[in-house]
Amino acid sequence: MAKARILVVCGFGVGSSMILKMKIEEVLKRHGLEADVATADMGTAASEPCDLLFTSKELGNELAGRIKAPVIAIANFIDRKEIEEKGLTLLEKVCRGE
Repeated sequence: MAKARILVVCGFGVGSSMILKMKIEEVLKRHGLEADVATADMGTAASEPCDLLFTSKELGNELAGRIKAPVIAIANFIDRKEIEEKGLTLLEKVCRGE
């Protein structure tokens, strides 16, 4: 079975998305989950295949209707607790292929 693909999106795909990517990888490791986590900018996010997408609230509202994967909006990109509260259930599902 292929690994789940998690996409982390910010305006340019290099700044805040990299910080959030590292935090998501921490959460995955902490809970014994495996996934490929990639970053993308707003312009390419809709064309990137993924199982789950993390982004800011503002970008999440724009992306929600344009992609098929669930979108999780995070307010504080360095807050592991917020990432777990909002995303752990879906992370577990996509990582286990449910």
